[in-house]
Amino acid sequence: MRGYDPSSYGDGMADVYDDWYVDGPHTEACIGTLRSLAGHGPVLELGAGTGRLAIPLAGSGIETYALDGSARMLERLAAKPGGEHVNRHVADLAGPYPDRPFTLVFVAVNTFFGLTSEADQRRAMAAVAARLTTDGRFVIEAFVPDPDAEGDRVEVRDLAADRVVLSISRTDADGQRASGQFVELRNGEPVRLRPWAIRWATPDQLDAMAEEVGLRLEHRWGSWDRAPFGPDHASHISVYRRREAPNPAATA
Repeated sequence: MRGYDPSSYGDGMADVYDDWYVDGPHTEACIGTLRSLAGHGPVLELGAGTGRLAIPLAGSGIETYALDGSARMLERLAAKPGGEHVNRHVADLAGPYPDRPFTLVFVAVNTFFGLTSEADQRRAMAAVAARLTTDGRFVIEAFVPDPDAEGDRVEVRDLAADRVVLSISRTDADGQRASGQFVELRNGEPVRLRPWAIRWATPDQLDAMAEEVGLRLEHRWGSWDRAPFGPDHASHISVYRRREAPNPAATA
């Protein structure tokens, strides 16, 4: 998408993000699992947005860092109760990251795919590996790509008496990319555009990127309650750690 940069999505969505994407039923399980993986911390969230996960993690006593490409998103986080306890950093998801070790780095809800090139995704993997403690973990929550996805689509996202929100998207399956706009129309007001763009990767491709930087897959779950991942799952939670770290599965 021409003119798109690391801040485009967050800057376009910051004012409506919490209204459009309210906490789902999996949030509590997600936070509980992240807490158990973090140990005593500190932790770093990539693409932290308005703080759905970073704020409660910080509230539980874990030193928490939130990184996002959009200053507007992090301003929303800071304005929320508890947001003052989160260390905030405006930066590209591919780095640079805060210069300290982390017991956990995580990226939720497909946000890793907001890195819109394979090179940037590889760069992020390397940056994460460089910041993990010896027994640290990197967690990615992402959708499983549909190999048949292709083409252009126009859909109605929201319809009300005073407004309509259209979702317009273009998918390139060969390039593993999709981009689009949420187009918001309100009577008597200027048209509002909220752009987005992703470059997806399959679970196997993510595993290969991780291996290249010295990380190995420790767990792959189908949900945040640690249910086993299966071929019918539309998304996955993948947990990586250093290859030299002890493998619990090997000693069980």
